[in-house]
Amino acid sequence: MRFIYTITKVNKVILFSLILFTSLIEAQTRKPLNIIFMIGDGMGVSQVTSAFYFGNSEPNFQRFKIVGLSETSSTSDWVTDSAAGATALSTGEKTYKRAIGVNKDSIALPTILEQLQKKNYQTGLVCLTSITHATPASYYAHVKDRDLHEDIALDLVKSNVNFLAGGGLKFFNKRKDGKNLLNEFRKLNYNIDTLKLSKPIQNKNNFYLLAQDELPNKVQGRGDFLPEATQRALDYFSNNKKPFFLMVEGSFIDWGGHAKDGDMMVKEVLDFDKTIGVVMKFIKKNPNTLLVVTADHETGGASIGKFIEKDSIGKEKNIKNKVQINFIDNQHTASLVPVFAMGQGEELFSGVYANNTIYHKLVEALKKSGIQLK
Repeated sequence: MRFIYTITKVNKVILFSLILFTSLIEAQTRKPLNIIFMIGDGMGVSQVTSAFYFGNSEPNFQRFKIVGLSETSSTSDWVTDSAAGATALSTGEKTYKRAIGVNKDSIALPTILEQLQKKNYQTGLVCLTSITHATPASYYAHVKDRDLHEDIALDLVKSNVNFLAGGGLKFFNKRKDGKNLLNEFRKLNYNIDTLKLSKPIQNKNNFYLLAQDELPNKVQGRGDFLPEATQRALDYFSNNKKPFFLMVEGSFIDWGGHAKDGDMMVKEVLDFDKTIGVVMKFIKKNPNTLLVVTADHETGGASIGKFIEKDSIGKEKNIKNKVQINFIDNQHTASLVPVFAMGQGEELFSGVYANNTIYHKLVEALKKSGIQLK
């Protein structure tokens, strides 16, 4: 009996050693997690719904298996703005309206972009507004008010973000202080293009400033800037063979709501959905990637309702196979917004939770891949 006990004890030691060895090998071979975070500014459930009724094909939104809902209030107002909304997403802490990268006491908070830079991650920001606008700024800047564009631009000089694409040229070369910050970026090894979305230079950081302020919207004829800039960023990061964090904003979904312009809203949602498709193709080839798509808030109280026509005598008639977009007003709302996730760690994002919780879910996904932020 003692001999059998000794053999069993030895087997347990061998089994434990094998498990430990296997875990160490997995930890060494596990690839760090890429994160692609997409924000449809002003995109509530109805905005997403519009892609199902006004597009020419099945929307990429339909391909997600993991869906959640996010509550978007700020510390100062139940109805938030993009600054407080994006800061909650980028830092994991709710703050007051108009705050950029600071807490409710105006103290700077580290953003996930900044934290991942310390882990040797590449970083990128793509938007349709000025790159100093509330949503992108909340990932690299720390100022008390979103309208401090020139101060935000100064923070961008110090940020070392590797890939930048958007508008806002005037905040860098037509400043009140007379400085031309483009020269500062060139000194920091940036390739700057103010004319077109050219091919990125691999051994440099790349900065595309393609409008004095915001780019045109889709109704004005913007073209495919958002999906193309996102593809450029993904190619650039892949060629550098390092993990990355990329934030992509569909900025003008919000502007369509503010204008109560259903056509503009739909075209921007479809453009955003097309960009999601670009990212999904990347995930197929790069399974160590997590895509999260959400919004900072909803805009306009949009709804997708019956399509009503009036005949020649003014009688209203419901057209069964058509829908129309209606808006409550031209303001932000307190509506919950959707959260979609795909890729490694996607299971963390189902449920209903506050907007700042999304940051902590990203941190948990990173931890599972071997990256410890805190």
